[in-house]
Amino acid sequence: MSTRTPLSIAMHPADNVAIVANDGGLPAGSVLPSGLVLRDKVPQAHKVALADIPEGGAVRRYNVVIGYALKAIAAGSWVHERLLQMPEARSLQGLPIATVKPPVLEPLEGHTFEGYRNADGSVGTRNILAITTTVQCVAGVLDFAVRRIKAELLPRYPNVDDVVGLEHSYGCGVAIDAVGAEIPQRTLRNISRNPNFGGEVMVVSLGCEKLQPERLLPPGSFPIVDEREPELDVVCLQDEAHVGFMSMIGSIMERAQVHLERLNRRRRETVPASALVVGVQCGGSDAFSGVTANPAVGFCTDLLVRAGATVMFSEVTEVRDGIDQLTARASSPEVAQAMIDEMAWYDAYLDKGRVDRSANTTPGNKKGGLSNIVEKAMGSIIKSGTAPITGVLSPGQKLTDRGIHSGLVYAATPASDFICGTLQLAAGMNLHVFTTGRGTPYGLAQVPVIKVATRSDLARRWHDLMDVNAGRIADGEATIEELGWELFRLMLDVASGKKTWAEQWKLHNALVLFNPAPVT
Repeated sequence: MSTRTPLSIAMHPADNVAIVANDGGLPAGSVLPSGLVLRDKVPQAHKVALADIPEGGAVRRYNVVIGYALKAIAAGSWVHERLLQMPEARSLQGLPIATVKPPVLEPLEGHTFEGYRNADGSVGTRNILAITTTVQCVAGVLDFAVRRIKAELLPRYPNVDDVVGLEHSYGCGVAIDAVGAEIPQRTLRNISRNPNFGGEVMVVSLGCEKLQPERLLPPGSFPIVDEREPELDVVCLQDEAHVGFMSMIGSIMERAQVHLERLNRRRRETVPASALVVGVQCGGSDAFSGVTANPAVGFCTDLLVRAGATVMFSEVTEVRDGIDQLTARASSPEVAQAMIDEMAWYDAYLDKGRVDRSANTTPGNKKGGLSNIVEKAMGSIIKSGTAPITGVLSPGQKLTDRGIHSGLVYAATPASDFICGTLQLAAGMNLHVFTTGRGTPYGLAQVPVIKVATRSDLARRWHDLMDVNAGRIADGEATIEELGWELFRLMLDVASGKKTWAEQWKLHNALVLFNPAPVT
């Protein structure tokens, strides 16, 4: 985008601020197309006052009050977080309940991808051997074994995409029966059941941990296959049969080979787009997130819902300040109340920790033009599109265990990237979309992650990390609708086996569990 043509973007006619769209921002004295002269240098994605705002006056973006002026702000001035008083959080009482009745979306038919059918009716986008762990103590041993498996065994099984260890920091030294302890336990259990793992059950245990294999994966955890439930295949490192480290590694590799052989017999087949279970998330957000990438994802969300797919949006900390918008879009009073309950839990959590919601936004968010969590929430919610919200998941719950098989779902998670990703994996996600403005090398080993840049500058600099450049919307080179369709088609290609940049570079982290239970 040329910096010689000043460009600003307002989100609503009632807004009294707009963001500067030019790479590198604009210097003082720049003249916007409206004739407004900038009084200050304004960085890219930061706000400029479109009119005089008196002390105490409301600052509006998205036609929402994102703050109140701490002093008079003249038109053309840079509006940043130090000039704003954040509004109080919206009360959870008296919210609009299922008041928005959007028109019924026309079904989107005829779209398919090549996926792996599972015995429980789910479909994988990848064919992966996942090795579950019961405790953090075995992580080093399993990591060594997985590297050996990939180097020595995996090449023999060309139809298997990868081998991953489900490593985490849980399992012992915890109050395993405390209130809240069910969250990390069901999270680990449900991740083991993710569609991309083909129903194979392999566990590495230490032996003395609190989270014993039978507790993590009790009978009934997996569907019946060939009139039998898969056996719990456990390699216990403290077993007396293991004499030395390499004996442990040998046992893991021997059992892995059995599962690899079964997975290798699987083949992709044509399945409808309704088999997609997509998690959407944003991280390293900036003020462009709600202008380019998230609106394009929101348009794509509507396409997916029309195609019969399931889409999850999340991040309690990101959407709390837009709860009235969400409860209004609920398909029923029960769904609205479930969202309110999740927000109430978060409010109590903050109160217990003696912190408030102003801790969000991050320094990077602010550098990217987001003044506070209210402004950030407005841009985050947009990626949920316009469809009714038909279901709510608590952390660690699985969609199908709640009887949810399609539609737009609110999956309550913290906003931390890898915690949110971990919980969406547990819910049954088989494809992930991640938007970013400041940039983050985020990735998951268990599902493909499509990365969407909010700005063209980021897409150019991180050309081998970003899969989609939504900055073209701000540049005037594409519309939200065009980018939404492009993303939809890319999802079908990736679900069929096309690798994302995050997959090619194998960008991922260990599972990060949300654990509100105390340690012992």
